[in-house]
Amino acid sequence: MESIHHHFSKIAHRYRDLRVTDVEPIIFIKEKLHGHSNIVAADIGCGAGRYDLKLLQSLGKRLFLYCIDVNGEMLKALRNFLLEHRIRNFQVIRAPSEKIPLKDNRLDCIFTFNAIHHFGASHFFEQCSRLLKNTGHLFIYTRLRSQNRRNIWGKYFPLFDEKENRLYELHELRALIEKAPGLEIEGVEYFKYARLSSLHVLLERARNHHYSTFYLYTKEEFDDCLNKFEQSIRKKFKDPHKIGWSDENVLLVVRKRTN
Repeated sequence: MESIHHHFSKIAHRYRDLRVTDVEPIIFIKEKLHGHSNIVAADIGCGAGRYDLKLLQSLGKRLFLYCIDVNGEMLKALRNFLLEHRIRNFQVIRAPSEKIPLKDNRLDCIFTFNAIHHFGASHFFEQCSRLLKNTGHLFIYTRLRSQNRRNIWGKYFPLFDEKENRLYELHELRALIEKAPGLEIEGVEYFKYARLSSLHVLLERARNHHYSTFYLYTKEEFDDCLNKFEQSIRKKFKDPHKIGWSDENVLLVVRKRTN
């Protein structure tokens, strides 16, 4: 975990360029929150703020957002990024997902994007139950283990599926949420994206460890697997400038019941 924490600190200033930001869950969230005003929310595991910008632009001044992450370099990058876009209705908090320094029943919404596999999930859901107002919502955007297995890395990068054992399946998340006091799943949305890239870009992303999964490899393992990945892609795809695949994600909509 120290290695992964160091990894996020190292790439914080360019993390947004290495990862794809999906607008579809933001559109869904905006529609779900239609009619809500004066929304006080938190994005937990916010990273460098790529989804926070989309949220704040989409929901506008009716949203005040606490941007919470354990990594100080990511939060510095986030602050600069949002201020560059003239956004002020946010506050940065450095804290772990399992111990968030906000008052009980403070939040209308909690968001987490592609981060829940980095949390102590049971403690995180307990925190969500504590922080959310009655009928408040938790939105969890993530990829499942089975979805990870089907993307281009899971299919063609050796050991990627085996190394990435932090991801959940849907039934596992359901079980964890059901144990948290007052939380219940209201719905699950599925997303599938057609991706297109070049082999050169894919290799650069892997070398820059755009997925923290790559930090679970030893250097020797990674170098060997990267070479095998390139060979597999060249064999499978005729044009190295047009590599196509699908990425899949889910969005869990969780509600806090009225006491």
